[in-house]
Amino acid sequence: MFDTMTMTKVLGAFCGALLIYLLGAWAAETIYHTGPSGHGDGHAQQAYVIEVEGEEGHGAAEEEAGPTLEELLASADVAKGAKAFSKCKACHKIEDGANATGPHLYGVVGRAVGSVDGFGYSGNLVAVADTWSPENLDAFIENPKGFAPGTKMSFSGMKKASDRANLIAYLDSLDD
Repeated sequence: MFDTMTMTKVLGAFCGALLIYLLGAWAAETIYHTGPSGHGDGHAQQAYVIEVEGEEGHGAAEEEAGPTLEELLASADVAKGAKAFSKCKACHKIEDGANATGPHLYGVVGRAVGSVDGFGYSGNLVAVADTWSPENLDAFIENPKGFAPGTKMSFSGMKKASDRANLIAYLDSLDD
């Protein structure tokens, strides 16, 4: 029953299965490897990084290294701001008195917060700021729900500081 030929076939099948397993592991490592190319050099690279608020030395230093809002506004491009406004025009109009889903943005820079007649504001915008200064607009455009908790504005925010500065410069140029 267990002769030499049967034992040879069993051993061959085992070696073949092991070979297929090892080739599959090698192919998966080659395709999905995220670390350094030399497996033993000790410099592991993370696939992704989760930033944590309040963590000193990581996010705070990177944010401070960028230009200030004043510097960005001084070099802002109104034409690029008009292009950035395309994200806003689904809910906002720029004509004076023409409200849409959101209030009109004509003359918004320097205007009192929550002062557009005929528009029902949500959240606590008035409690957060008095006027739409460039600094307040920058913070609101970056993260509307973080700036004014309870707002119904569904926009997730504009993360690039230069895009926000261009947009603020464009909005400021409308009432000239």
